[in-house]
Amino acid sequence: MIRDFPIDERPRERLLSEGPESLSNHELLAIILRTGTKEESVLQLSNRLLNQFEGLRLLKEATVEEITSIKGIGPAKAIQIMASVELGRRIGRLQYEDRYVIRSPEDGANYLMEEMRFLTQEHFVCLYLNTKNQVLAKQTIFIGSLNASIVHPREVFKEAFKRSAASIIALHNHPSGDPTPSREDIDVTKRLVECGKIIGIEVLDHIIIGEHKYVSLKEKGYL
Repeated sequence: MIRDFPIDERPRERLLSEGPESLSNHELLAIILRTGTKEESVLQLSNRLLNQFEGLRLLKEATVEEITSIKGIGPAKAIQIMASVELGRRIGRLQYEDRYVIRSPEDGANYLMEEMRFLTQEHFVCLYLNTKNQVLAKQTIFIGSLNASIVHPREVFKEAFKRSAASIIALHNHPSGDPTPSREDIDVTKRLVECGKIIGIEVLDHIIIGEHKYVSLKEKGYL
């Protein structure tokens, strides 16, 4: 059984400590299968499964019947494998062109207007863009009243590094429905812009969301 292996050789523990890219195909498959049989560990079972299908190329096209023909693989395990394969296939089909492109403050506001205009607290959200201004990721950085000492650039740019983002658009909502920028909004914006210039990641805009209204601090001349 997998628990008989040293901890640093167990797939789940290694994934946590070294990352998923460090695992072999049969180790990743072992995590999906979770358990082996009385006769063999889950690592042995996953290895035998891959050998039977000569690797991932044939396994990704296998039917439930073909997978369950392997001793130790029942319908539940076969379904787990097929669901994982299909998820990977769908991820592989994702294209950059499918990503939302922000060409104007209006595009940025429209992207989050419906999500943010009903919020009862202020949410400070960042959109991380690639060089084509396509949205790579959205991250809520802070919830609560905006304050330049609380919205720390470290948290804003940490995700940018993680995503290899070329630029950032910051957004936050005003629960009152009035998107008029406050002094704190302006101070936070200027601080982020200055940090972005030093780091080399441009802050394109800070958009304040109100009730079907928005204000772009870039259009107001604060960037």
